[in-house]
Amino acid sequence: MEKRIRVLVAKPGLDGHDRGAKVVARALRDAGFEVIYTGLRQTPEQIVEAALQEDVNVVALSLLSGAHNHLFPRIVAMCKEKGMSDVLIVGGGVIPDADIAGLKAAGVAEVFTPGTTTSSIVEFIKTNVK
Repeated sequence: MEKRIRVLVAKPGLDGHDRGAKVVARALRDAGFEVIYTGLRQTPEQIVEAALQEDVNVVALSLLSGAHNHLFPRIVAMCKEKGMSDVLIVGGGVIPDADIAGLKAAGVAEVFTPGTTTSSIVEFIKTNVK
């Protein structure tokens, strides 16, 4: 039996809008992934601990509040500190194009902005999970 890809969908910070995260979570589930959704207003510590406890392959971060340049790299660093360097970390939300290169340099594998199709997110994860 093939092991399914496990994805933690998380909403870090004070962002209270989760419709996009729920759409992505459902699309990932429909694609055959196991999906754990953390809910709103999670701290980086809560997200990393959940990722560790759930033994996920992917952490998918969704943020609309503008704190992505602070929160995403912090979560990447904390995952590495906990020995989860093989976990694929992706982000999405309302993120300016000018910020994407910095997020990728900090260890976010890909950043999905508004208009990205769910099928392209699914394919990226399938292609890049170790």
